[in-house]
Amino acid sequence: MKTTITTTLFKSFEDLRHERDGVEYWYARELQTLLKYTEWRNFTNAIDKAKQACKGVGQLVADQFVDVNKLIEHGKGGQRAITDIALTRYACYLIAQNGDPGKTEIAFAQTYFALQTRKQQLIEERLLEVDRLTARPKLTKSEKALSKVIFDRGVNEKSFANIRSMGAAALFGGYTTSGMKDKLGVPAKRPFADFLPTLLIKGKDFATELTSHNVVENDLHGDSAIGREHIDNNAAVRGMLLKRGVTPEELPAAEDVKKIKRRHDNELKKLNKGPTKPTQLGGESD
Repeated sequence: MKTTITTTLFKSFEDLRHERDGVEYWYARELQTLLKYTEWRNFTNAIDKAKQACKGVGQLVADQFVDVNKLIEHGKGGQRAITDIALTRYACYLIAQNGDPGKTEIAFAQTYFALQTRKQQLIEERLLEVDRLTARPKLTKSEKALSKVIFDRGVNEKSFANIRSMGAAALFGGYTTSGMKDKLGVPAKRPFADFLPTLLIKGKDFATELTSHNVVENDLHGDSAIGREHIDNNAAVRGMLLKRGVTPEELPAAEDVKKIKRRHDNELKKLNKGPTKPTQLGGESD
């Protein structure tokens, strides 16, 4: 595709981009013209296919395709109402995917919307990783705080390990920590929480903090009383998750949190180094 055509098409798509409350969108009737559909009827067929694709991947169609009414100039200064659809970038991408890539405008639209959609997905994925990287040390901090609280109440290090194990069994439907490691293929010498999804990390953290609070609030002492408290709190978290359709022991293992941390650290190092020097790209220095 020639540079001049690409530049022209890029400007056309950008000029027809609208934004409201931080959400960008395109009107279907304007996109119809850009994609060289001569009849609205034919374009709505492409939209219907895109809606089916949207539904097929579990997205809410109403969030991506919003029906609207618009007034357009008609006759001598008159106006008439027409139906239109406000399309998110993802909706536009799905429509373009249902078009003929042999047409210059369609081929450009497929790339234009796909790249931007992928950028958004990458941002969302990274934010989810950041959330997990934040939750994991928070759990470690809560567990250390609990150990400090209960060590002053007649519980030794071995008993603390047993209490944590009983809590895990209550959360994971009878599976101990070692049992869950075997089930998910987690290395024996690695912390189990490093492979838990964010939801379960936060669930364990909540149960742990609740145990710390109640041990102090109710002045609990000894393995038995504190162990029962921790079991009850983990069981309560499990019950809440089950009511929302989540079975903790059936969730797959997540990516090793240490691997994610290394990846983020490497990205940060590259950013801190600044632009790459020309000589590093293979060019010759003066």
